[in-house]
Amino acid sequence: MKFWVSAGLVFSLAVIAAATVKNEYYFFAGYTVLMFVVLATAWNILGGYAGYVNFGTPAFFGLGAYTAAVLFKATAAPLALQIVAAAAMSGLLGLVAGLLTLRLRGIFFAIATIALTVIMETLFINWRYAGGATGLQLLRPAPIWPFASYTTMLFVVMAAMAVGAVAVARYVETSWIGRGLRAIRDSEEAAECSGVPTLKLKVFACALSGALMGAAGAPMPMYLSFIEPASTFNLNYAIGALASPMIGGMTHYMGPVIGAILLSTIQQVVTVTVSGEMNVMVVGVLLVVFVVAAPEGILGLFKRWKKPSST
Repeated sequence: MKFWVSAGLVFSLAVIAAATVKNEYYFFAGYTVLMFVVLATAWNILGGYAGYVNFGTPAFFGLGAYTAAVLFKATAAPLALQIVAAAAMSGLLGLVAGLLTLRLRGIFFAIATIALTVIMETLFINWRYAGGATGLQLLRPAPIWPFASYTTMLFVVMAAMAVGAVAVARYVETSWIGRGLRAIRDSEEAAECSGVPTLKLKVFACALSGALMGAAGAPMPMYLSFIEPASTFNLNYAIGALASPMIGGMTHYMGPVIGAILLSTIQQVVTVTVSGEMNVMVVGVLLVVFVVAAPEGILGLFKRWKKPSST
């Protein structure tokens, strides 16, 4: 009950901000922060709970973005339909990729996910209907009432998606699915011997993670009014999605949320005040600090700080 009250409060604050704040830059920045909340939460379902490090975030994100863009170009489909289609296509990619790669482990699985991103980018570079290497320009439709601008509407939509993604991750974590994935992370051989359907759980986690990443990518073409392969399949999405759970903590569904908000906010501030090229350095410095000083992330630090006071 507390979770749903908090989720409703967060979404209500996003709606209130959309109705009262006049500077659209805050919505551009807020959209990016919320998008990384979704990506980090999705990544953690496979990477954090099951322990399979996935560098293929741009493949799922990019497929979702291009699915939405092509669907809008072909049929002028509304945003809600674009998001559903993007989630379905990226979920299907996750299902197929999982069946093909999840028998690999460690560095071999990580390399396979990077190869998946390269394959997807190459496909869209050579697809002329989707704009090819030069990209595709899109004209935003009129915003839906009561939103004053399309950017404001996208911010609220992404806030709803962030709340939904965290709710899904919370359910997975607290259910038998989460217990099975954690067993796989601790020892896959022992989990198999205990009767855990390891392959089915891994494929499910890969498909669910991919679907959420694809849904996060669906509004991007309208957010930018443009889409092209080089930026859409950029590995920075993989770095951000991986770094956020490591910074916030991978053992709890709130860890990726905390890490994504902290990391993305710092990156937005650095982009405005210093330079956009400094973003990767910010991620690198934070990762080094947390890997050395707090391997369990911010939530791990909090638990360590709280433990002595309770004894």
